[in-house]
Amino acid sequence: MKTIVTLFAVAGLVLATASTADAKGCLKGAVVGGVAGHYAGHHGVLGAIAGCAYGRHHAKEQERERKMQERHGTANAPGDHGKI
Repeated sequence: MKTIVTLFAVAGLVLATASTADAKGCLKGAVVGGVAGHYAGHHGVLGAIAGCAYGRHHAKEQERERKMQERHGTANAPGDHGKI
């Protein structure tokens, strides 16, 4: 129970100190990492921190890829799959 309270405290702190753009991906990663860390050896807080870091990294990569596609016009139509 202590881990869950700490996890929510960390998530609240992240929300209070980070802007919405910076927190993208962090909350989902923190929840998943916290649960995984808790079950992997009662390291929920460390799992939440690692999950947050990975979630932010993954969200930034997706955003960068989306911007590249918009910039270069390489976004395919839903049924296109790159066919000419």
